[in-house]
Amino acid sequence: MLDRIFISSDIEGTCGICHWDETELGKAEYEPFRRQMTAEVAAACEGALAGGCDDILIKDAHDSARNLLPANLPENIQIFRGWGSDIHSMMSGIDASFAGAIFTGYHSPSNFDSSPLAHTMNTQNCSIKINGIQTSELVINAFVCAMYDVPLLMVAGDVGVCEQAKRLNPNIHTVPVQRGCGNGTISIHPAEAVRRYRETAEKAVREGIANPDRFKIEMPNKFDVEVEFVKHFKARRASFYPGVRQTGPRSVLFSSDAYYEVLRFFMFCL
Repeated sequence: MLDRIFISSDIEGTCGICHWDETELGKAEYEPFRRQMTAEVAAACEGALAGGCDDILIKDAHDSARNLLPANLPENIQIFRGWGSDIHSMMSGIDASFAGAIFTGYHSPSNFDSSPLAHTMNTQNCSIKINGIQTSELVINAFVCAMYDVPLLMVAGDVGVCEQAKRLNPNIHTVPVQRGCGNGTISIHPAEAVRRYRETAEKAVREGIANPDRFKIEMPNKFDVEVEFVKHFKARRASFYPGVRQTGPRSVLFSSDAYYEVLRFFMFCL
């Protein structure tokens, strides 16, 4: 049986990044951070392979999903570019066959002050909570891991999201590469970030293969999802989705016992 690793890669938690223009395909300031994002993912792959995994699938999971430079990645990987148009979103391609997952370039959620790029899924909401927990893309995707019984081995990005990963499971390895400071960031050197990615991924994968249960996320039995949108009409629109109740001019509530249904709600209402 292969020890496969799934990597979900975002950009807003890439080392040194601090402005939206550095995240958008086609903007002049984007290219250096696209290269750094790729270098960090390549280092995670190298570490994972050294840690004992046999196969890696990378989901390019930011915006266009055409950010990573495939030729700069190790040869013995697969990469999912573009969007799968399915409820898994940033986790498209994952299933129960994976021995572990790694999240790279992840960032703080909306309603946090630990990144100038803090948001959750898009910039059209100012708060998403699951069972009262301020929800990031990390939390959403960690529960996807739990849905398939896949251990979450490593999270890398800004300090805020790394701290949130430790609250989900203190055994998760983290690589904090920067912290927010008002509308800016204070980061380590990009080369140091790459080194830490490689070293941490190797350790995380080796430990995860040996003892996967230490890295699993506890899945709640019930999900109460509260969304507060920036614009009031988004709440009205979402209120027509089956099972959604509008709770205020800009807020809705959706409840389900099945996380699959939560993902379906996010797909059509966020």
